[in-house]
Amino acid sequence: MLSGYAATVRDQIDRRAMALLSTGHAAVDFSGGALPALLPFLKTEFGLSYTLVAVLVLASALSSSIVQPLFGLWSDARGAVWLLPAGVAIAGVGMAAAADAPAYWLVVVLVIVSGLGTAAYHPEGSKFAAYTSGRKRASGMSLFAVGGNVGYGLGALVVTPIIVALGMQGGWFLVVPGVTVAVLLLAGTRYLLGFVPEAGTRVTSGGRRDLRSLGILLAVITFRSLAWFGLITFVPLYEVSQGHSKSYGNYVFAGMLLVGAAGTLLAGPLADRIGLRTVLMGSFVMSTPLILVFLLVGGIPGAIALAGVGAAVVGTFGVTMVMAQQYLPGNIGLASGLSIGFAIGLGGVAAVFLGAVADSIDLRTSLFISAAAPMVALALTMLLPATGERRRLEPEVAVL
Repeated sequence: MLSGYAATVRDQIDRRAMALLSTGHAAVDFSGGALPALLPFLKTEFGLSYTLVAVLVLASALSSSIVQPLFGLWSDARGAVWLLPAGVAIAGVGMAAAADAPAYWLVVVLVIVSGLGTAAYHPEGSKFAAYTSGRKRASGMSLFAVGGNVGYGLGALVVTPIIVALGMQGGWFLVVPGVTVAVLLLAGTRYLLGFVPEAGTRVTSGGRRDLRSLGILLAVITFRSLAWFGLITFVPLYEVSQGHSKSYGNYVFAGMLLVGAAGTLLAGPLADRIGLRTVLMGSFVMSTPLILVFLLVGGIPGAIALAGVGAAVVGTFGVTMVMAQQYLPGNIGLASGLSIGFAIGLGGVAAVFLGAVADSIDLRTSLFISAAAPMVALALTMLLPATGERRRLEPEVAVL
C-alpha cells in the first residue's frame, strides 16, 4: 500500500491506474452505447412502438443508474474492488445476449442484467479515480469519464456494421470487450488497492456537507439527462424517419458521442482553472441552440451541431461528479452513485414520456422537448453557490 496515502498528496494523476480505470469505464459503457444502436434493429425485429423502444432505455437506465447509490454505500462502507471486473463482464454478457434474444420480454430482462453490471462498476471506479487523481481532481475525473464516453461512442459505431453483416446473432461479439477488460482489471487489482487509504483514514473533498446544493445539483443532472436521453434514444430513429438509413442514423449518433469524449478532455482542465459551475453553465447555454440547429436545419450542419451537443453535454459528466463529491465529502462512493446514477435514472424515466409523445404526436415534438431541458438546467445551476467553484478539488485525509 502506498505509504501515507500518497495518492492524495501527489501533484500529478497516476497514469497507469487511471488508464486501467478508464479502460474499464470504456468497456462497461461500450455495452451501454450498443443499446441505442440496436434500437432501430429491435424496433423492426419485434415491431415495437416508440414507447416500447423507450421502455428498453428505461430498463437500462433504471438498472444501471437508480441502484448505483446502493453500490456506492457498499463501496464506502466496506470497499468492493471486485465490482470492477465483475461489473464489466456482466454488462458485456448481458447486452450480447439481449441482441440475440428471441422475445421482447427477454430483451428487457437481459438489458436489466447488463445495466446492473454498469451500476456495479461506476461508484467503485469513480472512487478509485478520485484516489488516483491527487490534486487534479477535475482533470482526473475527466480522464475517467472520457473512457466511458469513448466506449459509449464505439459501442454505437461498432454495432451497426456487425448487425448489418451478421444479423442479430452478431451481437454476441459484444461480449469480447467486456470479458477481455475484466481479465485486465483482475490482473491490476493489486496495484489499484495500493491507492486505498490506510486504516483509520477516510477521503474527503474538503468543506462540509451541503445537502441543499447536492439536491439542486441532482435536479440539474436530471434535466440534463432528459435532454441527453431524448437524443440517445431517438436520434438514430429520427434520422430513419427523415428517410436516411439505419446505418446513417447510428453514424451521426456515434459522432455525437465521440466528439463528446473530446469535450470531456477539455472540460476537466477548464473547470480546474475557471470553476466547475462556470463550465456547467456554459454547456447549457450552448446545448439548446445546437439541438435546434440539428432539428431545424438538418443535413451536415445539423450533424455538426449534434456533435457540438455531445461536447457540451458529455463534457460535463466528470464536472458534476466532482461537484457531488464536494457537496458530500467523506462519502465519495455515494456521491458518485447519486451523480451518475439516481439522477440519470430519472432521465431514463423521462425517455418513456418522450416516447409516448412521439407516438401520440410525432418524434420531432419529443426532441423539441429535449431541446428545452438544458434551459431549465441552466436556471437551476444558477442557484448553486458560486463559492463552491473555488473550493479545493484535491481530496483530504482525515484521521478517524
